[in-house]
Amino acid sequence: MVVTPDDLRVLLESWLLHLRAERKSPQTLKSYGDGVRRFLAWCEQNDTPPVLDRPTVNAFVADLLESGAEAATARARQLSLRRLSAWLAEEGEIPGDELVALKPPRLDAKVVDPLTTDQLQALLAACTGKEFRERRDEAIIRLMLESGARASEVVEMTLSGVDLRAGSALITRGKGGKGRRVPFSAQAGRALDRYVRLRRSHRLAGTDTLWLGERGKGFTYQGLYRALQYRAGLAGISGFHPHRLRHTAASRWLAAGGSEGGLMAVAGWSRRDMIDRYTRATASDRAAEEARSLNLGDL
Repeated sequence: MVVTPDDLRVLLESWLLHLRAERKSPQTLKSYGDGVRRFLAWCEQNDTPPVLDRPTVNAFVADLLESGAEAATARARQLSLRRLSAWLAEEGEIPGDELVALKPPRLDAKVVDPLTTDQLQALLAACTGKEFRERRDEAIIRLMLESGARASEVVEMTLSGVDLRAGSALITRGKGGKGRRVPFSAQAGRALDRYVRLRRSHRLAGTDTLWLGERGKGFTYQGLYRALQYRAGLAGISGFHPHRLRHTAASRWLAAGGSEGGLMAVAGWSRRDMIDRYTRATASDRAAEEARSLNLGDL
């Protein structure tokens, strides 16, 4: 049975419909869709039949890596094809899943430096002002720095899920479909209160979506990305990405003496190794500080 590019495009839409029925997150849907579309484009450019077999998929991934793509990107692209292949086999669209047990590209142990205190202060200073955008962006930054919430989780927060008195916000659906409550300080609560008061005059104030855009518009992941990139530019921070705030939040939690169990609960992690992954850059600093507090030289 030969599957043509047109077949795969049609089947891709059916698969995405299936994933939406399983309540996969918008980011997952986008990642999977982008991966398959990139594969189809690569097949067309290289005059290669879009066959979901190991030689073709391995060649696609190898070309991605040779072209300078990050290992994580290549891994995500391959994962989308593996998941699609498994679904096609289950649905009887292809004779069998030839990508079973295909090993993903090895990820490098990349070190992401957290933002320094000076950088954090500059980032918040870049939000100084009383306009809607400034109040919104400060509240978002403070909340992300304290909760370690993912950007996609922040975008999907609701107004009814924020309890200013208790100092907590509800993440209705985190990674893996799991919800949780995250705490925030009085400082973040003040920033949120200032934003919420301005939000009352927004055209979409009657909706339950917490974060809203300027000029009466909604607020998407891309809107959050652009807003934080803009603030980072004003603060003179290079190499900024919203996910860096999650690394920073994890490092600050442990540096302040917070427990690993508490960090895992707040960040929404079920595996202990995620702590090492997100705080690798500051591990030696914490070890040195702990060694000094142990007074091992007192003999």
